[in-house]
Amino acid sequence: MVAVRGGSGLAYRPKAGEIPTMPGVYRFSDDSGRVLYVGKAMNLRARLSNYFAPLHTLHERTRRMVTTATGVTWTTVGSDVEALQLEYTWIKEYDPPFNVKFRDDKSYPYLAVTLGDEAPRVMVTRNTRIPGAKYFGPYPKIWAVHDTVDLMIKVFPIRTCSDSAYKRAMASGKPCFPGQIGRCGGPCSGKVTIEEHRAIVDDFVSFMVGNDRRFTTRITADMKAAAARQDYESAAVYRDQLQALDQVLAKSAVVLRDAVDADLFGIDHDELAASVQQFIVRGGRIRGVRSWTVDKELDMSTAELVDSVVQRVYAAASGTEVPREVLVPELPDDAESLEDWLAERRGSKVALRVAQRGEKATLMETAVVNAKQALMLYKTRRSSDFVARTQALEDIRDALGMPEAPLRIECFDVSHLSGTNIVASMVVFEDGLSRKDEYRRFGVAESTDDTDSIYQVVSRRLAHLTSSEPVETVDETTGERKRRKFTYPPQLLIVDGGQPQVAAAARALEESGLTGITLCGLAKRLEEIWLPDDPYPVILPRGSEALFLLQRVRDEAHRFAISFQRQKRKRDISTVLGEIPGLGPAKVRELLKHFGSVARLKTATPAEITEVKGIGDKLAATVHEALTSGSAQPSQASRNG
Repeated sequence: MVAVRGGSGLAYRPKAGEIPTMPGVYRFSDDSGRVLYVGKAMNLRARLSNYFAPLHTLHERTRRMVTTATGVTWTTVGSDVEALQLEYTWIKEYDPPFNVKFRDDKSYPYLAVTLGDEAPRVMVTRNTRIPGAKYFGPYPKIWAVHDTVDLMIKVFPIRTCSDSAYKRAMASGKPCFPGQIGRCGGPCSGKVTIEEHRAIVDDFVSFMVGNDRRFTTRITADMKAAAARQDYESAAVYRDQLQALDQVLAKSAVVLRDAVDADLFGIDHDELAASVQQFIVRGGRIRGVRSWTVDKELDMSTAELVDSVVQRVYAAASGTEVPREVLVPELPDDAESLEDWLAERRGSKVALRVAQRGEKATLMETAVVNAKQALMLYKTRRSSDFVARTQALEDIRDALGMPEAPLRIECFDVSHLSGTNIVASMVVFEDGLSRKDEYRRFGVAESTDDTDSIYQVVSRRLAHLTSSEPVETVDETTGERKRRKFTYPPQLLIVDGGQPQVAAAARALEESGLTGITLCGLAKRLEEIWLPDDPYPVILPRGSEALFLLQRVRDEAHRFAISFQRQKRKRDISTVLGEIPGLGPAKVRELLKHFGSVARLKTATPAEITEVKGIGDKLAATVHEALTSGSAQPSQASRNG
């Protein structure tokens, strides 16, 4: 092992002649001795020289790593495979901040068979460290594993009871409780010996690893033979077993030929993060799906990500846990070394390749699509982080030409029923987060159109900022000072709509005489941002944090307006019917339950109204007369675009 250290900057840079050209593993560390990054190389001199290129040529995060480091250490090894093993060991030991960080999207459930036990047990677990256990999965939903176990023990009745129940049953000679109700087929049930049970377990495992055709063929032959000798009871048992196997096989889609055992890795990434989707294919069927998100601290290519993913997935694998074939979107530089490393774990040859055409390439495309969707979801969730919100507000400031980031945003939306029952909403976001206690609802008595409604509502809101009333009041009893509502001005005021809505709001803002408030409209069709008196919209990049925040604000205003509209409509309907003599709340509910809406009730004849429970001929005639001579509101909602 050789170490080179320096005081600060890149003073620790070793001379080219000091670095060997052999395979090895290197570590960058800071002045406290913390390991910042671990990497491997087939040629240490060639690899390390890349880090000490002129700083302006390095990627930003690579530059940050090498300038943070104050020393580099390397260890030579005898082969590329040894370099792989040592690199993984050091990453696990030191947890370097600049290496990729893998995180499972969730803790996946597995189907496990405890082969290390005297009488192996089948169980559903998230613990992947049971000594001697054989795992199948992972499964995306826990109910899917339980369904599989329930079906499998009908065909392969093996032990399902707990270890304590097994020990009590074997010691007392009394069957365990699951065995008494037909849910456990272990030796503890008293139906089989330990040796016979082990043979059934072997068949269970063989079926799950993909040898399904042998068992379906055998059971089909047994069923036909039993039927031929008129042993219909046995034939029925075989039939039920065959149906159970068919249901298990139906749960895992056939995607490749029967003989194919492979793992496929779909990868999608950007500068900051990556998403990995693993499809586990055994016997031509997808037996498990797994996904990760990966934080990228250094700029990494797809090939380099493949290298890290393969090492991470198979580091502790052995035997058939490593498939005969590993399909990836791009081969890393040390593909041959990885194949040797995988073969060492499997005990036989393993192929690491890129799917070029046919069914495997099609399945790889599916894995990549899943990875893209997972990355998009990850980035959306990330937008709730403080750093992401701060960046979004700064981007909005720059895009709209504001003097400062909009720490308080107010958004207005209008909703109506075919031009009647007009309502509006105002939602408030502070520091990129919703302030629901600051939300407001507005009723609009009369309006000519949507733009007039926007003008009225914005004018009413701004009036609170220009009011001559004191900003704060003092409670005479407690002496507590309270700030009057609506007295905090927004830095950014948004209306849902395009140029007409923005022009209406701009007129209200101009008449108020207020300054320092930026106004814009967000048109939903193309997600364009319109500014007053600007003939061209502002277009934010799709997927940007800034656009995502503005969409959240606009959608929240829309949701709040619609919920108010529905509540108001419900109250109006109840009022219309409640004013009819003889109709109480219970009968109103029955009428609406029967007809679905006031509009349908208006078209009903008195005879049809009498079909409702509790409505007689006289009351039906009264209801019909009141509705046909009145002006009940239509039930179909429409809103501004």
